[in-house]
Amino acid sequence: MPGATVPMDAWEAAVVGRSPDVVRVGLAVPLTGSLAMTAPSALDLAALAADELTEAGGVRGRAVELVTVDAGRRPAEVAAEVAALHATGAVDVLVGFSTSDVSRAVAAALAGRAGYVFTPPHEGGRGTRGALRIGASPLVQHAAALAWLVRHRRARRWVLLGTDYVWPQAVHRAARTVLRDLGAEVAGELLVPFGPSDPGPALDLLRRTRADAVLLSLVGRDLVAFNRAFARAGLDRRVVRLSGALEENGLYAVGGDGSGELYACMPSFAAADGAGDEGQLALQERLAARVGPHAPVVCAYARGVHDGVRTAARLLETGTPEPARIPRPRLARADGLVFREVGPRA
Repeated sequence: MPGATVPMDAWEAAVVGRSPDVVRVGLAVPLTGSLAMTAPSALDLAALAADELTEAGGVRGRAVELVTVDAGRRPAEVAAEVAALHATGAVDVLVGFSTSDVSRAVAAALAGRAGYVFTPPHEGGRGTRGALRIGASPLVQHAAALAWLVRHRRARRWVLLGTDYVWPQAVHRAARTVLRDLGAEVAGELLVPFGPSDPGPALDLLRRTRADAVLLSLVGRDLVAFNRAFARAGLDRRVVRLSGALEENGLYAVGGDGSGELYACMPSFAAADGAGDEGQLALQERLAARVGPHAPVVCAYARGVHDGVRTAARLLETGTPEPARIPRPRLARADGLVFREVGPRA
């Protein structure tokens, strides 16, 4: 597409001067690591937002450029690169998603000197000055979904399984409170390191506790690997799975689900029959018009980045974000290779 935005890498942005009639948005997304499979969607949706903003007049008449930072590395590495880019004037504001340990390091490194729009579900609690979180907290994201599954799928005995960092830890705290109030039971809990690991202990925990549901707070490739092992072990038709990090790329990576017992409570889903979110379907159509029929799927992480770029532009233009929108609770069941929303609706 002539004139379409092509994100530049951080090194290029640091050494190449820029025109005074552009603004630069840093785009901190995982290009490596567990969440890297979401990067193609995120980069294309961010570029779509930049194009649409520029075509609509830009930010105070200035075109929008994007600068990529790999947020899939160690927190200290990402934070150092972001701080250096801002200190040299290479970026004006930062947008992105990552694991929460990375986002916390980035927010601390910027320390309110530059706006930082963090787009995915987050760990809740007090934020950092200058950091705007537009996703849902663990309680907002999971409470209604857990309640629906307890009531409609008789999910009474739960195992909590996640990666050992701040977001899954916060999800588990919220889930314990919600499940207790629902009269359900947490029969077991396990936090595991990032990266490839033996799924055996987690599968043994599910069998040993006779769990009828598992809350998965693994992310990216780790979540995909566990879901594959779970199906191979024959547990997929007996144990309900709920994930707050499973999105369209992850569903494709596991080959879909035919059990009817794989659920997700990410903030956006688009069902093939049009029963999903019309806003996401419209985004998919606009993306296909920009990059062609083989455009990557509009996953929840990518949609968040699209919204985040628009939010960052407003911050640069007015100094204030739009009024905060509380993401509505959603729950979808995997049906083959698509998500179909089943409840709850706010």
